[in-house]
Amino acid sequence: MPKLVIASIGPASSVQDGGRPGSQRYGLTPSGAMDRLALAAANTLVGNAPFAAAIEVGPFGAAFIARGGSVRVALSGAQRSADIAKRPVAVDSSMTLADGETLTLGFARNGSFSYLAIEGGISGEPMFGSLSVNARAGLGSPYPRPLQAGDELQAAPASGAPERRIELPDVPDAPIRIVFGPQDDEFSDEAKALFLASDWKISATSDRMGYRLEGPVIRHLHGHNIVSDGTVNGSIQVPGNGQPIVLMPDRGTSGGYPKIATVITADFGRFAQISAGRSFRFKALSIAEAQAEAKKFADLVRTLPDRLRADGAEFNIEALADANVAGHAVSAVDAGTWHPYAWTESEQAP
Repeated sequence: MPKLVIASIGPASSVQDGGRPGSQRYGLTPSGAMDRLALAAANTLVGNAPFAAAIEVGPFGAAFIARGGSVRVALSGAQRSADIAKRPVAVDSSMTLADGETLTLGFARNGSFSYLAIEGGISGEPMFGSLSVNARAGLGSPYPRPLQAGDELQAAPASGAPERRIELPDVPDAPIRIVFGPQDDEFSDEAKALFLASDWKISATSDRMGYRLEGPVIRHLHGHNIVSDGTVNGSIQVPGNGQPIVLMPDRGTSGGYPKIATVITADFGRFAQISAGRSFRFKALSIAEAQAEAKKFADLVRTLPDRLRADGAEFNIEALADANVAGHAVSAVDAGTWHPYAWTESEQAP
């Protein structure tokens, strides 16, 4: 039986799927992929269910080796260099590793997380209905912790299906959209205006539990303690120091800090991909507008198979190096190339 062996991998990398909804009432955090669209795209490329478990690769590089047979995979999410046995491969496409070949991924660019889906899915024992890893809680399968070198993931034999790419919408360079509340009445109109008008950055101390924001101090009207209530992905808590924290999939299920706003579902993955130190802003929507965007997002995920395209010819870097793609080149040390009459008669310029 083929398997995918992890030769090297950075921190913040683990097995994630669509999460474990329905258990938050019991205090169980949902976990799941930081960028659900990228997860769904990778799975769609290899014929899996959209939110099946895949490898969530953090900002650093990684390498994977096929053992015991060919393994078909697909990569989506943050842009990064990728090659199989030194042959470049593209993000947002499927690819097959022959037995013994290595897929090498570079550092993430313009994002933080990539998703490597394995054709046939990842084998594991679901915990509360999900393979998603939450290291703090010791949950997840086949490894209830971040992945590390030497880990092995069982894989189905590669089907031999034609490789495909997927055409995703361009990621907009636009503010992250939020809905104010549920405790925005704990903040003045001036504080909420400051929240929207300011440039924010994500702290390097952020993780899958929460993204700490760096920016102006957002002051409370009545103190920073409330009766603890439920949280969701994208809840924006404001603790006593006035520096907001956006709650992520490994968050606590309840919290006692006022929540000034919530990142809308449609923008949560785009927010999760913002790398530390990059500036961004927020924009407020109405609940009706946020619901409309959530419907568009759900429709996009549902219609991902319609965006599949046949992959083009394999990129051959050696052939490109030998090709005369520049036409007639001029050599600084060969005067014969400096004048058009040095060309042959059949090559005369018009």
